[in-house]
Amino acid sequence: MTYVVSDIHGNYDKFKQLLSEIRFSDKDVMYVLGDIVDYGEDPIGLICDISMRYNVLPILGKSDYEALPMLRELDRILSGDAPDPEMMPRMADWLSNGGKTTIEGFKALDADMREGVIEYLEDMALYEEVKVGDKKYVLVHAGIAEFDPMVSLDEYMPEDFISEPIDPEKVYFENATIIAGAVPTSEYGAKGAILHGVSSINIDCGAADGEALGCLRLEDGKEFYIR
Repeated sequence: MTYVVSDIHGNYDKFKQLLSEIRFSDKDVMYVLGDIVDYGEDPIGLICDISMRYNVLPILGKSDYEALPMLRELDRILSGDAPDPEMMPRMADWLSNGGKTTIEGFKALDADMREGVIEYLEDMALYEEVKVGDKKYVLVHAGIAEFDPMVSLDEYMPEDFISEPIDPEKVYFENATIIAGAVPTSEYGAKGAILHGVSSINIDCGAADGEALGCLRLEDGKEFYIR
């Protein structure tokens, strides 16, 4: 079976509960549509877990993208180098905006594991195209900025996939459904529930804010929630 989840935001316990709920096995595949880090109690534990699973495939989220240079700088400092003064204001801002648990978890790792986390974030895909049965899906973190159906997805910049949220009223692809997260569905009036748009599906159910972690199974459209 093929599962899609988004914006776990360090809620490692909810992720483990989800795996149990769907009876996730080696025969299944799960796509995580970004924002793995920050806010929740154990983002680094979450990354270390999914990085060991060959059938859990991450897509870069805004929080992951913004955390990467911070973790590179923190790794330098933990390795004995002097802090970069220009990075300190950004580090302080990140710390006060969800990054605290990510920093704490990262600092607890040894040098090899810190390097592994950084490499894992660096290698995240920007999007995935998936076909399940006769249905096609485009998986991204947020939306696609300045979307043009005539432009190949490979031509967009990384920021284009994380900067502009999906528009549930917009038609993106004629022959594919776009699935994204990034903005909690509560902002569209669907608090704690997956939102089906005209040609899109938003699966960020607000786990970062203590709401549900939502998951969609593509074979039959079944929805799962860990609250």
